[in-house]
Amino acid sequence: MDLQRTLRKIDDVQRRSPWLAFPFAVFKKFGDDQAGNLAALIAYYGFFSLFPLLLTFVSVLGLLLPGHPGLRDTILHSALRDFPVLGDQIAKNVHALAGNGVALAIGIAGTLWAGMGVTQAAQNAMNQIWDVPRKDRPNFLKSRLRGLLMLGILGTLTVGATFMSGLSTSGGPAAVMAVLGIAGSFLINLALFLVAYRVLTVRDLSWGDVFPGAAVAAVIWTALQSLGGYYVTHQLKNASNVYGTFALVIGLLVWLYLGAQVTLLAAEINVVQVNGLWPRSIMQKPPLGDADRRSMERGARVEERIPQETVDASFDETRPA
Repeated sequence: MDLQRTLRKIDDVQRRSPWLAFPFAVFKKFGDDQAGNLAALIAYYGFFSLFPLLLTFVSVLGLLLPGHPGLRDTILHSALRDFPVLGDQIAKNVHALAGNGVALAIGIAGTLWAGMGVTQAAQNAMNQIWDVPRKDRPNFLKSRLRGLLMLGILGTLTVGATFMSGLSTSGGPAAVMAVLGIAGSFLINLALFLVAYRVLTVRDLSWGDVFPGAAVAAVIWTALQSLGGYYVTHQLKNASNVYGTFALVIGLLVWLYLGAQVTLLAAEINVVQVNGLWPRSIMQKPPLGDADRRSMERGARVEERIPQETVDASFDETRPA
């Protein structure tokens, strides 16, 4: 009983304090959605999609920039800048598809199709955390078109990042250039997360709806780009003692999983803010708060699978816990 009273007092304090209640609600929603598992799926499909997508990217660059191999290499390294330590190893194993005409087009289309697994996993995760009923989720064709749109935007931003990186290293005081480089990375990351948070879910969202989470994700990811070398090196050192040459695989999976977790956790900020899902209660006991009720009701409606099906949730708070 003393423990129950203590938890109730702590719960009352955090629910009355916005600076505690909102972050707790975000982590609570993250747990309710089993977003850690969703992040693991994104990392899994991201691992198997990475090389086909890079192969497609390099092949398309080869078609668009046939006489500029140096520029192609620069753009490729910009695409791999998000993989500290591992980027150079990946770049050595990526080469453009060879062939002419129809054969090359078929090869590019095939590798692009093989690499779209990560966009499907990301769409499923975003629709899950936004509590989109299964009946409203995009069908096979629409989901692939959304995935292609996201990949096209990602490729465009990668090229933009290349030129911004060139500007930040074009000369001048080292401190100023470093600040410009960080600011440029932040802007590119912010644009990427803004677009991703709107494109990867069928929910009709405005730029304002997704800006808070995108800003937080951009700040965290920009910091990780700066500190990621130490983190990945630490993971590789520990893994190398056990897994040897497979340590690079472990390091890549760890980095992809970390990125997926950051992306989904920041997305939950938007979900909680837009839907007013805070403050949440630590103790799931009567009386339930409005935010707890809304969150559980939304979670129940996710299971609506056909237009003719309606799922409603009710609460009997007279029943003992």
